[in-house]
Amino acid sequence: MKTIYLIAGARPNFMKVAPIIRALQASKRFSFKLIHTGQHYDHEMSEVFFEELGIPKPDFHLNAGGGSHAQQTAKIMTAFEDICLHELPDCVLVVGDVNSTLACAIVAKKNNVPVAHVEAGLRSGDRRMPEEINRLVTDAISDWFFVTEPAGVDNLLREGKAEDAVFFVGHVMIDNLLYQSAKLESLDRCIFESELIKKRYANYGVVTLHRPSNVDHEPFLSAIAGALRKISERLPLVFPVHPRTKGNLEKFGIDLGERVVITKPLSYMEFLNLWKDAALILTDSGGLQEETTALGIPCLTLRENTERPVTLDQGTNVLVGTDPEMIYREAELALDGMGKKGRCPALWDGRAAERIVDILTLQLA
Repeated sequence: MKTIYLIAGARPNFMKVAPIIRALQASKRFSFKLIHTGQHYDHEMSEVFFEELGIPKPDFHLNAGGGSHAQQTAKIMTAFEDICLHELPDCVLVVGDVNSTLACAIVAKKNNVPVAHVEAGLRSGDRRMPEEINRLVTDAISDWFFVTEPAGVDNLLREGKAEDAVFFVGHVMIDNLLYQSAKLESLDRCIFESELIKKRYANYGVVTLHRPSNVDHEPFLSAIAGALRKISERLPLVFPVHPRTKGNLEKFGIDLGERVVITKPLSYMEFLNLWKDAALILTDSGGLQEETTALGIPCLTLRENTERPVTLDQGTNVLVGTDPEMIYREAELALDGMGKKGRCPALWDGRAAERIVDILTLQLA
């Protein structure tokens, strides 16, 4: 039986790998090993976390930790090479666009192991974003490309990839969203802090903000904060604050006002329980743009570009940048019922992981 190594490093990677693991377990066509690079260390990533996602604990933990992009990438490459040299897998499957994705793809190819990239072909066009560099380099050396939306196919073909190596399969992140949403219905949600917030506010919005371009520079963070304060006068906003953002709000002396409710970072299920019933989402996250589109929730993306254009073309997402007036104007339209109406994109049906396993079965035969 052939062996696939599944690479995950940051918390969102595990959300994307989880449906693939479930599909592999159901198919019984491959053995697999889960490699946790340790790019993000999370105290909540305990056994309960993996039970929540329905996946086993990692077979290997590389303990890469932090550092600069170069330091972190180098640590992951060195540690992963040791594993590959001990037992070469038949395929290395990487997801997304983090440093772990890039590092393990390079090591695999240097050892003549084929690479499958899930969430391939996404492009923002902004090479100032580290994630964009990771996407470009990973796709430059991958063998098989599993794509979430039509724009990804177009990008890869334009870059010269072979048409028979590019597969439009849907989105594993949406597989996971639908799986966890169904699971959430059977849970006792009274244990969640987010449930208490929902009981306090019949109608609310949700904010996430973590990108360095938004939170590391006082003028941009102040501008966004001003828009949030103004929107919160009409709609209370719940803001699970990223540690980086929290530190900068304090450093710059920025006050969000009483109607922006600050919470600690929430676990996946707690956060899903919160945002799935929100009237509006304001975010600079990539994944949340897609998840809100899948569930039909209005989303304002606080960025100048997105690598996920299907959320704009077909979904509920609107790019608003960091201009306070535009943010507020689009929020008003959404809350007045005059905002963008979207639909769920093709193949975002919860079966992307099954398609990936079926394709790998043929490719690795």
